[in-house]
Amino acid sequence: MKENKLDILAFGAHPDDVELGCGGTIAKEIYFGKKVGIIDLTRGELGTRGTPETRDLESKMASKILGVSIRENLNFKDGFFVSDESHQMKVIRCIRKYRPEIVLCNAQDDRHIDHPKGANLVSNSCFLSGLSKIKTKIDGVIQIEWRPKNVYHYIQWKNSSPDFLVDISGYIELKLKAIKAYSSQFYNPSSKEPETLISKINFIENVISRSSDLGRLIGVENAEGFTTNRVIGINNLNDLK
Repeated sequence: MKENKLDILAFGAHPDDVELGCGGTIAKEIYFGKKVGIIDLTRGELGTRGTPETRDLESKMASKILGVSIRENLNFKDGFFVSDESHQMKVIRCIRKYRPEIVLCNAQDDRHIDHPKGANLVSNSCFLSGLSKIKTKIDGVIQIEWRPKNVYHYIQWKNSSPDFLVDISGYIELKLKAIKAYSSQFYNPSSKEPETLISKINFIENVISRSSDLGRLIGVENAEGFTTNRVIGINNLNDLK
């Protein structure tokens, strides 16, 4: 089981959530040798543009661009999944399978109803995964309990106040390349599909502007923001930018 161990496991309610919310952070962590995986909760089948099959292919392309070690899809029902025992047990199996030190997941408050639902589901599952009396198996093998050290929520549509920022200067182009792998979802002048909020020509510009503005707050070119439910501790004041 040792080969499955990941440093970071990022969850997204839909394919492209992770790339948009924390693609730069993932790219940076991988560059510095961390093993990172992505798990999509749904295939985004209710999306106005594209198809589940198209988004499957696009997520594979984005994964190659970022260099993630694994990517899985739990095939939960887009728009209708909840944080109940059935869904939690499936997420717990993933957490115990990959034993990440850090979990990244959806925004706790956002425009799309699946984002806070995904945040709640993954957060609850991370806690429950550490309880030894909850029994799970994969391929007939009993799993050992595992609780990630930290769970962080990446910022999405809403301009939430971040609890901390990650400097992604030098990784913004890789983040954008991974986002653009989802060609069915974002601006494409040749597309005949209905326009959405994220397919407008200025959406990608807004992604860049946000990263620039967050970077400005800590004196760097680009940054991504995260929130957390726990108090963050540091070794000394020099750890702060």
